[in-house]
Amino acid sequence: MDKSQFEKGHQVPVSHQDAPGKQHEMKGPDPVDGHLPTADGGSQPYKAAGKLAGKKALITGGDSGIGRSIAILYAMEGAEVTIVYTPDEEKDAKKTEGLVKEKGAKIHLIQADLRSHKECKRVVDKAVEEMGRINILALNHGTQTMKDSISEISEEQWTDTFATNIHPFFFLSKYVLPGMSPGDTIITCASVNPYIGRPDLLDYTSSKGAIVAFTRALANQQIENGIRVNCVCPGPIWTPLIPATMNDEAQKQFTSPMGRPGQPVEVATCFVFLAGPDSSFISGQSLHPNGGTQVGS
Repeated sequence: MDKSQFEKGHQVPVSHQDAPGKQHEMKGPDPVDGHLPTADGGSQPYKAAGKLAGKKALITGGDSGIGRSIAILYAMEGAEVTIVYTPDEEKDAKKTEGLVKEKGAKIHLIQADLRSHKECKRVVDKAVEEMGRINILALNHGTQTMKDSISEISEEQWTDTFATNIHPFFFLSKYVLPGMSPGDTIITCASVNPYIGRPDLLDYTSSKGAIVAFTRALANQQIENGIRVNCVCPGPIWTPLIPATMNDEAQKQFTSPMGRPGQPVEVATCFVFLAGPDSSFISGQSLHPNGGTQVGS
C-alpha cells in the first residue's frame, strides 16, 4: 500500500484518457479498495462483520472506482452482487469479478447502456434471474464533462448528462421496487457539487442535485413500505472519472480540506452503512464523505 495516498499533501498525477474512464489505464497509484486510512498516513484492512450476510445487491457502475469498492465491501460483508457496466469497461469489470471472488462471494456481470429504459428493465430481470431477488439497489454510475460557460454546453451534452445520471435512477428503482420487501434499501450516489454549485460542471451538478431531490421524494414515498432510500454525496475521490473528464488545472486542484483526495473505499463504507442494519432509523438522508467541506444537508 502506498502510504502517500493517505497523507496530507498527496496529489493525484495529472493524466488523461478517453471517457468512460478505465481503472486499468490510470497513471500513478491505483485507487484503494479494501484498506482504510490510519492517523499516521498509512492504512489498515477493512474489517467486515457479516452485516450484509444473505443479501443480494445490484450495483451500477460496478466495474471500477467507487462501484468496485462497493462490490468488494459488500462481498466482504456477505452479500451476493451483480454489477452493471458498459462495453468499454469490460476489462475493469472482469478485474472486479476476480476481486470479489477472492472474497469468497458470488458475482454476476451485466453489460448494458442504462440510458435506455428497456435496458434498465432487462438488467433488473437478469439480476433477479441470477440472484433470486434484489435487497440492495446501489445506483452509483454517472458521467461529467467540464465546460466553463453555459454557452459551451451543447444541447446534446445537457440531454445526455441527464439521460445517463438521473433517468436510470428512476427506471431501475421503478423496476426493482415491486420485488423489494421491508428492510430492503435503495442507495443513490450524488456529489458535493450541488451543495457548492460548481460552475465548470453545470449539467453534472444539476443532475446530481436532481438525484438528491429524487432520493428524498422516493424515501418519503416508500417509508410506509419499510423500504429505506438514502444518498451518498462524495467530494473529490480518486477514480477513473478524474483523468477521463478533468483538465490539467482541475486535476492539480483535486484535493479536500484534509489535504488529499479521498479513496473509493472511503465512500463504499457509507454504502455498507446505509445498506445494513446500523442505519435502520435513517431514510431520506445524505451522507457526505468529502474530506471536510461543510455543506447544508
